[in-house]
Amino acid sequence: MTLWKVSFLIWFLLPIAACSAPVTPSVTLTGQAVETTPTRPVNPTTIAEVEELIGPKLPPGAEEFSTDYSLHSVPYNEILSGGPPKDGIPSIDEPKFIAVKEADEWLRPLEPVIQIKLGDIARAYPMQILVWHEIVNDWAGETPLLVTFCPLCNTAIVFERRVNGEAVTFGTTGKLRFSNLIMYDRQTESWWQQATGEAIAGELTGTRLERVPALIVAWQDFREAFPEGRVLSRDTGYPRYFERYGLNPYQGYDDINSSPFLFSGPPSPAAMPPMARVLTLDLNGEAVAFPYETLKVIGVANEDVGGRPFAIFWQPGVASALDAAIIAEGKDVGTAAAFSRFLDGQTLDFVFLGGLILDEQTGSTWDIFGKAVAGSLKGSQLEPVVSINHFWFSWAAFKPETRIYVPSPEGVNDF
Repeated sequence: MTLWKVSFLIWFLLPIAACSAPVTPSVTLTGQAVETTPTRPVNPTTIAEVEELIGPKLPPGAEEFSTDYSLHSVPYNEILSGGPPKDGIPSIDEPKFIAVKEADEWLRPLEPVIQIKLGDIARAYPMQILVWHEIVNDWAGETPLLVTFCPLCNTAIVFERRVNGEAVTFGTTGKLRFSNLIMYDRQTESWWQQATGEAIAGELTGTRLERVPALIVAWQDFREAFPEGRVLSRDTGYPRYFERYGLNPYQGYDDINSSPFLFSGPPSPAAMPPMARVLTLDLNGEAVAFPYETLKVIGVANEDVGGRPFAIFWQPGVASALDAAIIAEGKDVGTAAAFSRFLDGQTLDFVFLGGLILDEQTGSTWDIFGKAVAGSLKGSQLEPVVSINHFWFSWAAFKPETRIYVPSPEGVNDF
């Protein structure tokens, strides 16, 4: 067992429930005939026999919630206990924010933060805090936001937490599906899948949250781009966590040769290792995964997804939140972001030359936030689109039909 798993289990000191694996039928040979011994009851008469056929009636830990379990869109035998009970990983419900200058006293240059920008509001949510809380219930002006991070899948996703016109708040269930965080809303106690933003059990089953574009970037890049931005404070209302901020309870988890923790789901297509990092786009019925290893080589990808032209930018200089014992000292895994290539009536084509992102039409230089920082288009802003970081196993479990991006030979730049 790797060190991060040991520390994770010791930290929570809670039992881990597992679903029953399917039983393989036994085979006996009688002369030339092959007889298969049934392993499932033909006429179930007990609750245990029914559950063996159709899965458990309720997910683990069901008694902690007032959820309407008669409504659900996924089999309950796909849900595992991650260890902590309901709200055992505490959400941040009254977030406080500080100035960039103040946050610079404890954030290090390559440290990862989740960045959002809505209108004039720019915010950074340090991973050193999110890795311990996973959920922030926030407001950006009149927009209720749900900022989430699932360490086991490397998914940082921001949603608008509005359901049927009303703002709702979210907490952690302590449960996982395909290793992915299952949240619950405190109004109906429906259960929600973080990777998809969909309610999978309870009164709101089938409802989806609207996603908000967000990036994982280095602190130094946010600091430079948004000097007037605001940063989530370590004064989270949970003083017992203060000394833990900056530490990584999942040390070594993102090793490319490791295996996902508590994953019970379909095997990942062999095109990539399960723990490979990908940036994903899902639009108009088409899902595409852009491998980080590919983006690291080409720097920029110009690709149509769902009938629309997009650019994927990549740059080095972001520490992994899931590598070293101290997050700021994690290996450099870089970052990627997606934008529409359509600007002011034309479709731009991008290249990566000499370490710079340039558009072929004007030669202007662009940053990781999709903003032109030099050239005739200086000051122009590409439209950011919802793109999600995942480990490959996680995305493939939810979107097995995904196309993996492969650049054309002319798309690889000599830099």
